[in-house]
Amino acid sequence: MFNLKSKWLALLGGALLATGTAFAQDSGPLVDLLVKKGIVTDQEAEDLRADLTRDASAGIISTISGGKSTVGLTIAGRIQVQYAGLGTSIDGTSANPVSTEHFFLRRIYLGAKANLGNNWTSSINYDFAGTTFDEAKITWTQSDALAVDIGFRKAPIGLEEWDTSSGSLKAIERSPATRYFVEANNGRRLGAGSYRIGVFAGGKADNGLFYNVAVTNPERNEDGTAGVNSAGSNANNNQAYWGNAGYKGKFGEGNTYRLGASVGYLPDQGGLVLGKGNNLTVYSVYGVVTSGPFDLEGEYWSGNNQNGQVSGTATAKPTAYWIQPAYFVTDKLEAVIRYTSVDSNGRGVNISDGTRSAPGGGTMNKMSEWYFGGNYLFRGNDVKLQLGYLHAESKDTVTGAHAEAKTDGIRSQMQVNF
Repeated sequence: MFNLKSKWLALLGGALLATGTAFAQDSGPLVDLLVKKGIVTDQEAEDLRADLTRDASAGIISTISGGKSTVGLTIAGRIQVQYAGLGTSIDGTSANPVSTEHFFLRRIYLGAKANLGNNWTSSINYDFAGTTFDEAKITWTQSDALAVDIGFRKAPIGLEEWDTSSGSLKAIERSPATRYFVEANNGRRLGAGSYRIGVFAGGKADNGLFYNVAVTNPERNEDGTAGVNSAGSNANNNQAYWGNAGYKGKFGEGNTYRLGASVGYLPDQGGLVLGKGNNLTVYSVYGVVTSGPFDLEGEYWSGNNQNGQVSGTATAKPTAYWIQPAYFVTDKLEAVIRYTSVDSNGRGVNISDGTRSAPGGGTMNKMSEWYFGGNYLFRGNDVKLQLGYLHAESKDTVTGAHAEAKTDGIRSQMQVNF
């Protein structure tokens, strides 16, 4: 007996067979509807788009390498054009940092996914804006309950970082909480996430349970070809371990929820300066509730960074959280609010560490951010315009002295997925 999700996917499959490639190219709004109703997650929607296009193109594919096993090839891309107008003021200074007022290309993704038959696929995705790979992996899929990736992809930690595609973010950028915990270690941020090379496994059950685990290099590998080709050194020759698990279910008529928790253990990736002996552990718990046009998401982060405080001799235990309600005012217009709080616990945070493109406000102990925005979905997430106002604050030095910096301004983004 088909469940609701199976019926929707069967309907999509039948329509694809009936209308061919044209339907696959025009499937974005329908797939977005499945996400809105909570039938599939953002990541499942991305995979579904690729599968629809692949199946419609099967039999007419050739590759330069002449691989005899290739039965389907999908080409996909994403373009995000942003404008940031942000200014930072610092209490007690005679001159504030220069404001950011600039257009830029946030992402330029171009990728390909090959279906090799007998449950084997391979995918490559490159970000020309960041001059780095976004994905390069080989996948074997046994069933919905088990898929194994070997290669380069994001570590399975966090709601925004792992479970939400950059093309589906409601507040344009990931929250300062997520950025502080997962983006590159600069002596303040922890660097406990993003892209890694290793072995990944995950799956989901019919009863709503899902899981992901991974064993990877401890260091981030996104630094262009130098990062992905790196052979490592005696400073990072251990493995990092990751786990993410949760449950997805329904309540009432058309209401869905998703609850999860994740953990990452990164040997020799703690301390003020990366090196042997200082380990880093990070944790995340998160939830998503969707009811009709209303969506509520939130996440709590915590970490244990050996010798990670500015003194270099005390363990830092930073915490952070974000909460984000969103509401579809019409079928195409969505209103979004997000609040974020970060407590570095003596390690330090700059307002620019959490608020992307913001001018720096000096090293403080805590920061927070409010974001108020709207998204207009011309063609679902495939053609989308986003605009938001943000106010961020950082305060108190890591030694306890009073200090304060504030950032205000707007951020906008035009996005196309294909």
